[in-house]
Amino acid sequence: MEVQIEQSWKQVLKEEFEKPYFKQVVERVKHDRQQGITLFPSGADIFRAFELCPFDQVKIVLLGQDPYHGFGQAHGLCFSVLKGVKSPPSLQNIYKELQTDIPGFVIPDHGFLESWAKQGVLMLNTSLTVQAGLANSHGKIGWETFTNAVIQKVSEEKEHVVFILWGRNAQSKKSLIDGTKHLILESAHPSPLSAYNGFFGSRPFSKTNTYLAEHHLAPIEWQV
Repeated sequence: MEVQIEQSWKQVLKEEFEKPYFKQVVERVKHDRQQGITLFPSGADIFRAFELCPFDQVKIVLLGQDPYHGFGQAHGLCFSVLKGVKSPPSLQNIYKELQTDIPGFVIPDHGFLESWAKQGVLMLNTSLTVQAGLANSHGKIGWETFTNAVIQKVSEEKEHVVFILWGRNAQSKKSLIDGTKHLILESAHPSPLSAYNGFFGSRPFSKTNTYLAEHHLAPIEWQV
């Protein structure tokens, strides 16, 4: 089965693509679309995070849960929306934290975070598709087995990567990461329901750049 994914990831994950569970995920996504069910993101954007951030360039893994389920929002990068789409509440809170954490950060008038991905931020949702209007509707179809394998591969085969885990869903992946050779940053989720329980003031962006600099890696330009 041919999977359209960036070449370095195709090599790293080739065994996953041949496993029965992955074939079942692909069949489920195809089946839903054939039944006229609207799924996000578009087929061309399902593996967008991998396309923009090849395996050898990964410096940070930022974990989201599943794609935005509103029309025109999801485009394959967690927390990001296309230009012209209103920034969702979680992203607005991410910008607020950036404003207090990174000197000179100016909150932009859009939520398009592609520039982060191009600098080595793997912007990974644990589920890569969702049904329109139904949050986490594809959370149990097998995507998490795949994205767990992605997290493990990065942990095993790379070093000095920053894993940013916001909220319980992301933090449940901590056991997949080798904390002796990577930095794990945990806090509450930036959602309005939880941002005041430890997300605000957690300073993940400056902590990330400090760690990268300590290991002679270029810091991220967070301004978008």
